[in-house]
Amino acid sequence: MKIENIQVLRGPNIWSVNRKKLIQMRLNLEELEHKPSNAIEGFYERLDKLMPSLYEHRCSPGVPGGFYQRLIAGTWMGHVVEHVALEIQSLAGMETGFGRTRETKTPGVYNVVFTYVEEKVGVYAAEAAVKIVEAVIKGEDYNLEHDVQQMREIRENTRLGPSTGSIVEEAIARDIPWIRLNNQSLVQLGYGKNQVRFRATMTEKTSSIAVDIASNKDETKRMLLEQAIPVAKGITISSIEGVEEAIRKVGFPLVFKPLDGNHGRGISINIRDREAAVAAYEFASKISRRVIVERFVTGYDFRVLVIDNKMVAAALRDPAHVKGDGISTIKQLIDKENEDPRRGYGHEKVLTLISIDRDTLDLIEKKGYTLDTIPAKGEKVFVKSTANLSTGGTSVDVTDHVHPHNVFICERISKIIGLDICGIDIMAENLSEPLTETGGVILEVNAAPGFRMHIAPSEGLPRNVAGHVIDMLYPPGKSARIPIIAVTGTNGKTTTTRLIAHIVKNNGYRVGFTTSDGIYVQNNMLLKGDTTGPVSAEFILKDPTVEFAVLESARGGILRAGLGFSFCDIGVVTNIQEDHLGLADIHTLDDLTRVKNVVVDSIKKDGWAVLNADNEYCVRMGKKAHCKVAYFSMNEENPVIKSHCKKGGIACIYENGFVTIQKGDWKIRVERTSLIPVTFGGTVPFMIENVLAATLATFLHDFKTEDIKISLETFIPSAAQTPGRMNIFNFKNFRFMIDFAHNPAGFKGIKAFLQHIDSPLKIGIIAGTGDRRDEDIRELGKLSAEMFDYIILRQEKHLRGRTAENILTLLIEGIESVEIDKKFEIVPNEVDAIKHSMSIAVPGAFIVALSDVIDNAIETVQNYQEQERNGTFEV
Repeated sequence: MKIENIQVLRGPNIWSVNRKKLIQMRLNLEELEHKPSNAIEGFYERLDKLMPSLYEHRCSPGVPGGFYQRLIAGTWMGHVVEHVALEIQSLAGMETGFGRTRETKTPGVYNVVFTYVEEKVGVYAAEAAVKIVEAVIKGEDYNLEHDVQQMREIRENTRLGPSTGSIVEEAIARDIPWIRLNNQSLVQLGYGKNQVRFRATMTEKTSSIAVDIASNKDETKRMLLEQAIPVAKGITISSIEGVEEAIRKVGFPLVFKPLDGNHGRGISINIRDREAAVAAYEFASKISRRVIVERFVTGYDFRVLVIDNKMVAAALRDPAHVKGDGISTIKQLIDKENEDPRRGYGHEKVLTLISIDRDTLDLIEKKGYTLDTIPAKGEKVFVKSTANLSTGGTSVDVTDHVHPHNVFICERISKIIGLDICGIDIMAENLSEPLTETGGVILEVNAAPGFRMHIAPSEGLPRNVAGHVIDMLYPPGKSARIPIIAVTGTNGKTTTTRLIAHIVKNNGYRVGFTTSDGIYVQNNMLLKGDTTGPVSAEFILKDPTVEFAVLESARGGILRAGLGFSFCDIGVVTNIQEDHLGLADIHTLDDLTRVKNVVVDSIKKDGWAVLNADNEYCVRMGKKAHCKVAYFSMNEENPVIKSHCKKGGIACIYENGFVTIQKGDWKIRVERTSLIPVTFGGTVPFMIENVLAATLATFLHDFKTEDIKISLETFIPSAAQTPGRMNIFNFKNFRFMIDFAHNPAGFKGIKAFLQHIDSPLKIGIIAGTGDRRDEDIRELGKLSAEMFDYIILRQEKHLRGRTAENILTLLIEGIESVEIDKKFEIVPNEVDAIKHSMSIAVPGAFIVALSDVIDNAIETVQNYQEQERNGTFEV
């Protein structure tokens, strides 16, 4: 087998709108296309022996063992790879379940699709699954545990931590979108101006001064002491000499901890002699130059969590330990404890595996023990000095047992330090009695406290503390979203996107929009290029200044990675026409419809699909849409429009020269097309279609028709406003037009426009694109011969696997199929072709350059215009 390609899908996609995290692997079975699982002797038995847990896969029979039934009956290896990829992720602690394997139009080549939890693990699983299946086919041994461990390690290196993850999960549950802003824990919730950011458990509301205070344990203790909060007696030292002072002033037993430490690093507890004190100081000084020395207070270690100045959870923490059985060594007891199914690698389970490190050895050495010591039955031996869950500690929820006075103290501490999310460490016999009565003390106040002990305690009730964070960040009435209008289709997407954005901006919004020529905010280009994919959409949604997003969504981005947003308010489909067929397994208009329909499927239920009633494929989308539907049409007698409006539906139609909104039986005329500049006096049908789509979309967003009318009148087609969309440049003796048309439907639109142009000589500059079918390239030549008197062929770019000669030959075949003597010539370079067209132009000539790359053409023509104004124009 051969992996031809692996794609990571991160948003709504052609396989599933709801399952946004998918791996799509293009797998060539090669000779195995003719060998299903039942044709390979011993395959089923060997796979079952290697991965017996595959028995639980129900597959199409829908029962445990269903996948095995398929194996025995005979199934293709792509399907087997899918199930193996899912199962090895489950074995590594990442439960997944959705998968699909479908043959492409190329025999023996399959798309193997399956869910992932962490995308790097998903890619690893795809590659490993193929290796596993190949090994089973050959009867070779395979180290499955190595793959599982590698996937665990990748997960721990790339996943969100348990605290960050819990907040994200709570946001998802509340339908709040999120974007990971780096490869660590920086996360954005919400879109545009309604976004908030957080890192781990620090939010944009967290005071940097408060974090600085909490990080300085000496400063924290001083401030708490001044406010009559009970704290442990201690001093801060910065040298070996200070150890003697600490022993004298504080007295044994002692605790040493770094002043600027966190997560329990560098801490030593219950120090009872000078030698141990010196060693503890040296250990702590590796983390921080200044070291806190405190009286060791006996009792239990508690963590209280305060969010938005309200106590929300409390836990009793116990450092990792083992209990003697009178038979096993400490090492054996640790191994036995790690067999607890609740313990796992990193943060994958409620408890973490206990590792043996220097802290472990130091602790047992203080007791006079080694790893080979056999503790007495029932003896509790601590193997970590701190109660952190990440080192194997345990936690017991005690939230419901905290005395009201202790709640008062903790909430007061959060305000004294100034933290919006505050973890308070307390040493006390219990929290059910006031600290002032039990002699309990505050040990530390922590910024960015971990949530794991509260959301998944070893014992007791889990607490949804992340919910309190979301309540704080998004109180009732605050939205996390901004309006999104997504535009897709074959032709007209960019002009429709720009026109919608123009209308939105004129209605007082700061609008961000993406197009095939760049990313814009308020008409300011921020990035140049084809920006119609998910990364570009995310760019806009990350911008904190954007109040409204209009996103052009092309087929390439959808196929490559899915949509860059979870859902939109309005989705516009301009049309479905032949273009890009034969690429990425999209061979027919039905295939292309399935891709574009991802946008329609991603419209929220009470949102609107704006569809072209004159296009049968758009009409099919409308019949299956799960949202509200509105249609636009160039023909008010269109039966789809008549039926739709008869039922009370909304439409936008072209009638009697007007752009008109129709709802049920009544009509609102918005504007005469002859007064809308982008329609060129109402002479360009495809531009009128774009106007209809934009008008309907903005009307459905409750913009007033009079405001839409003004915007339509002020949207002027130009190289600045609509680059590459029928940009006409006037010279003294001729006119020159540049258009983005690059497929047969686009050429037909230009052909219809040229029928209104009175010119003695119509010159066309055309080029083909190598990733189109032969018949598409020939069709461009044919249409060129029908609309131009003279044709200049150029071909210097976009060969995409073909030779320039091959593309030119196909164009010429198309030209000669119309008129064998049609005048044409080849000028390979675009700039040379433009210059040559001007040199042969007669007075009144109309030159048209058609290309899917327009930057150089516009700049070149504008330079010639400037030269003509300066009197230096020569061709």
